[in-house]
Amino acid sequence: MAEKKEVKKRQKSVVLFTSPSCIWCTRAKNYFKKQGIKFKTIDISKDKKAAQDCMRNGCRGVPVVLIGGSQWICGFDQAKIDRALGIK
Repeated sequence: MAEKKEVKKRQKSVVLFTSPSCIWCTRAKNYFKKQGIKFKTIDISKDKKAAQDCMRNGCRGVPVVLIGGSQWICGFDQAKIDRALGIK
């Protein structure tokens, strides 16, 4: 019998744009950690270019999640994040 090998899909890149006092940003970080999702955090209060990128893509507040370098999700929308990452 041939043994089935499970192929693990490579996770799309995830960037989380945050600010220090954002409660939803903390919830997003905790969710990613709980799900084992690797992510990079960018503090928009320290990175003005990142803040401008968020605004240019229609996001006026944080958190903002950038998935795969092209899909912008404004706010912590768990269902959209899960769909974009193929989790559920």
